[in-house]
Amino acid sequence: MNYVPHTEQDQQAMLKSVGKNSIEELYHDIPADLKLKRDLQVSGGLSEIELRRLLKGLADKNQHLDECGSFLGAGAYDHYIPAFIDQLLLRSEFYTAYTPYQPEISQGTLQNIYEYQTMICELTGMDVSNASMYDGASALAEAAVMACEQTRRKEFVISDAVHPEYRETVQTYTESQNLTGKPVAFKDGVTDLEQVKALVNDKTAAVIVQYPNFFGNIEDLKGLAEIAHAQKALLVVAVADPVSLGILESPGALGADIVVGEGQSFGNPVSFGGPHIGFFAAREKYVRRMPGRIVGATVDSNGQRAFVLTLQAREQHIRREKATSNICSNQALNALAVNMALSAIGKQGLQEMARQCLQKAHYAFNRLTALPGVEAAFPGKPFFKEFVIKLPQDPERVNEALFKEKIIPGLPLKRFYPELGNALLVCVTELRTKAEIDLLAERLGGLK
Repeated sequence: MNYVPHTEQDQQAMLKSVGKNSIEELYHDIPADLKLKRDLQVSGGLSEIELRRLLKGLADKNQHLDECGSFLGAGAYDHYIPAFIDQLLLRSEFYTAYTPYQPEISQGTLQNIYEYQTMICELTGMDVSNASMYDGASALAEAAVMACEQTRRKEFVISDAVHPEYRETVQTYTESQNLTGKPVAFKDGVTDLEQVKALVNDKTAAVIVQYPNFFGNIEDLKGLAEIAHAQKALLVVAVADPVSLGILESPGALGADIVVGEGQSFGNPVSFGGPHIGFFAAREKYVRRMPGRIVGATVDSNGQRAFVLTLQAREQHIRREKATSNICSNQALNALAVNMALSAIGKQGLQEMARQCLQKAHYAFNRLTALPGVEAAFPGKPFFKEFVIKLPQDPERVNEALFKEKIIPGLPLKRFYPELGNALLVCVTELRTKAEIDLLAERLGGLK
């Protein structure tokens, strides 16, 4: 049952003010099978001691990733986080900072964002980055809209090997703007280039792919860029885990025009789906159509280096019909965590993280595919740290059995790709140990 005002008179007055006659009419668009058909089971108020005990009891039901061997990835990744980050993020000047519209009192925040933008550009091979987006999925949706606006075309091609939830978000953003996304099938675990060639024409605004893709495989960005650019379309690349860019060639070097993705891997824990942080970078010639905030460097009246919000006035986020985007916030605290993590890890450290992911994932792949009945779903395809295997059992039952032993084997793919049947997406980051990988293989091999 939904909350209602204290008196019937209050309730009726509120309903009347919004043009409704009853609570049922107010929520008529919610399907009946989703509505709660009983009163809320909420007791009276609790004392502080009782509340603490209740919340601790609820928290104790959760299983922490440090207590298990997690091979679950698919867009949220368990990576190393330097110990100092959590403590520094709690400093009040970071934690409570408002939007830095007044540069004279916001130089610290603005410099942090500027350094974050610089690092994103170095990783992606792009010329300019914004101050961050809500998450990787919304960043990709904004990129699709921006590509259509830049090219003044209404269609785009998007690979089925892009994260399914990213694709759903893109559809949500674009369908209300009468933009059409044409899906491209994957073949042997990567985007089908021949189908891309057949679909891309002079009405296509962009070709959208993921790198590495949802299955962990490496897409041919150079080939995709050539196809897109031949029709004056843009290549938009989503990177769900930028740790991969510590070892893979940058999308910018391979011809990408817009590179977006999820920055959670750097300094931000896996935490029940968020908060995440989307990054957004592009070629310099597209900077005026980029969504969100951009911090630039300048000099003050004394000739000293200073930082300011640039290119976009605050009013653009208020005049919605004229705005390049309606995002008018960002994830500055999460961006600070990214900044701290990358600064602490450094270039060599990032390369080492990526190498460990690569080597451990390939060790796990070899161990698992050596088990009776377990096969590679896409044999011979290069992958980074995620791969797909076919199991002789139902993956859901495998997960249920191994959960009891504090092992999370991976993501069953039939939820998103029914045609893949008993396929399991397995992720191995630098935090997984040889012992954990061997235990996974042992327990998986022992299932009947």
